[in-house]
Amino acid sequence: MRVLVTGGAGFIGSHIVEDLLARGLEVAVLDNLATGKRENVPKGVPFFQVDLRDKEEVERAFREFRPTHVSHQAAQASVKVSVEDPVLDFEVNLLGGLNLLEACRQYGVEKLVFASTGGAIYGEVPEGERAEETWPPRPKSPYAASKAAFEHYLSVYGQSYGLKWVSLRYGNVYGPRQDPHGEAGVVAIFAERVLNGLPVTLYARKTPGDEGCVRDYVYVGDVAEAHALALFSLEGIYNVGTGEGHTTREVLEAVAEAAGKAPQVQPAPPRPGDLERSVLSPLKLMAHGWRPKVGFQEGIRLTVDHFRGAV
Repeated sequence: MRVLVTGGAGFIGSHIVEDLLARGLEVAVLDNLATGKRENVPKGVPFFQVDLRDKEEVERAFREFRPTHVSHQAAQASVKVSVEDPVLDFEVNLLGGLNLLEACRQYGVEKLVFASTGGAIYGEVPEGERAEETWPPRPKSPYAASKAAFEHYLSVYGQSYGLKWVSLRYGNVYGPRQDPHGEAGVVAIFAERVLNGLPVTLYARKTPGDEGCVRDYVYVGDVAEAHALALFSLEGIYNVGTGEGHTTREVLEAVAEAAGKAPQVQPAPPRPGDLERSVLSPLKLMAHGWRPKVGFQEGIRLTVDHFRGAV
């Protein structure tokens, strides 16, 4: 098995690369380094610094590496950016994604595993409920819309061209190497700022000063294991989460406890495009033997320890 990992220099992608290498697979990375880091790519792994919007360069990477499988982790992954610049979101997530699918078709790729979003695609998840894969997508942001649309393209390429595919709808993934210099990685942002004694912005669920939005936080190592299961033996759509919801304030309190420092909190209004509550049902994936092994408190501690070494 020869696996090309798009976004393999990034947060989730680099953990997937390490996991696949540990399983003895041949791996290459395609990444434009817009948010990824070259040092995240292990030595000896073929690396293509390519933007997915560049069709010819994408085809060159396929021609040189000849992957049998593709792990598609690259994305414009910010809800906030997608709201501010929906055209950019479309160009990266859909136009770039189509360039990837066409290369898969041209070079006979057997299977593609896609990093979708469980944290945004279902819309609001009512109190006491967990979103299941059978729920219809109800995107509230261009980012969620592009992820939902790409799942439809996967289905079409499967029916029309025989491409096997899996869409993993991730919850809020966190862990070491998460980017603290953006808006998507709240655990990383909190960890870096608390460790450095900097004020932390807590965006509201409804009104400034409340507990913040509720999310299903899943540790990146557990995501890498779910990805491997998908690559080897699954087809279709699967949630990747814990089934447990935590507020933004709970995240901040766990980070502060792990860091041993009291945070300076700055309450703020809700952000455009943010959902109030998103919690996933992982039962379909768990029926295939997957379990989230790293609990919330332990995962936060591991993440803070990573950033403590970087401070």
